[in-house]
Amino acid sequence: MKFLLNTGRTIKQGSYVERKNSTAYRQEATSLHMHPVDMMDLEIEEESHVRVESDYGVVVMKVYPALWISQGEVFVCLGPYANHLVSPETHCTGMPDFKGMIVQITPTTEPLVTVAALMEQCGGIQYED
Repeated sequence: MKFLLNTGRTIKQGSYVERKNSTAYRQEATSLHMHPVDMMDLEIEEESHVRVESDYGVVVMKVYPALWISQGEVFVCLGPYANHLVSPETHCTGMPDFKGMIVQITPTTEPLVTVAALMEQCGGIQYED
């Protein structure tokens, strides 16, 4: 099912930004917020794993219901998981488009990956603690 992805800062994500290898950071950064009706349409429950795929990458995330988001939209906090999904194009501004990306979301049994593994998948190096 296709959705409009929006990203942004969250208080939790910001408080863990200096500890990107921590379990708490990964829990926040892998959280995908979705309207409960969309969750019913996908036949998934809270904390189910979903595969999120854009034209630029794929990540596995945990889904959480959010009444503050519109049907057909999803929200992910900024970080390495969101970065795997957005276009690297910056339109000469140095900042990619973190809003309005179309993603395909499907239920999965695939595990969540660590930040270190995610960085290695894209040719980067692990964050240091």
